[in-house]
Amino acid sequence: MRKLKSISSVILLLTLFIHVVKAQDASTNSGFSSYSVKRATQAVNVNDKWNEAAWKGVESVKIQNYMGEIPKFKPKAEAKMAYDDNFIYVIYRVKDRYVRSITQKINGKVWEDSAVEFFFSPEANNPVNYFNLEINCGGTPLLHHKKVRPSIDDIQKIEIAASLPKVVDPEITKRVTWTISFKIPLSMLEKYTNVVRPKAGVSWRANFYKIAEINSNKHYITWNEVKNPTPQFHLPQFFGVLNFQ
Repeated sequence: MRKLKSISSVILLLTLFIHVVKAQDASTNSGFSSYSVKRATQAVNVNDKWNEAAWKGVESVKIQNYMGEIPKFKPKAEAKMAYDDNFIYVIYRVKDRYVRSITQKINGKVWEDSAVEFFFSPEANNPVNYFNLEINCGGTPLLHHKKVRPSIDDIQKIEIAASLPKVVDPEITKRVTWTISFKIPLSMLEKYTNVVRPKAGVSWRANFYKIAEINSNKHYITWNEVKNPTPQFHLPQFFGVLNFQ
């Protein structure tokens, strides 16, 4: 009987411990924007087709929290995301104005152009060791990791499609809608960090951004709100939650 009681006590303690951990996880993620990322049910083509078959039925996130001074024209930006065994897929759509893009060098100052950014940590609920992928509206990327800078060869493994030309100069002052689509190989990410591969029940931390610095309509916009007095995207404590389905 004593042995059975001891076993029962251990089971009870383990059960309580699991509930405490789950409660802590829920508390950690409370107050953050969350997005349910669906597994792709068909091939996702990297192109400028926001409403192509693979993206139909996929909900988008709205990038609408402005940081710093509110611009004279407020772009409307949103993004969709999906995954499969080998890649994560993202497409942005931006209804914009005063669009300019001149950076053509990989890892150049793409954030100064009209650009979108995807900051993400694939370490499953650990936002600290994150990648920041920044792509201007012409399709030129920058990719960094918190600990190490990926090689140019690896960055070029990210397939990117842009709806606008490589260079947009002078800026487009009329209203224009543009898209950026890309897919990131999970095997490439695994060279630089401990990737917890997407599957049902896995969560990553991330934020989606829209930015333009060197144009006549400077702005900084985020998906999950970043509570900082000055515009700053490199604050992983404000990353939202990606819940893979």
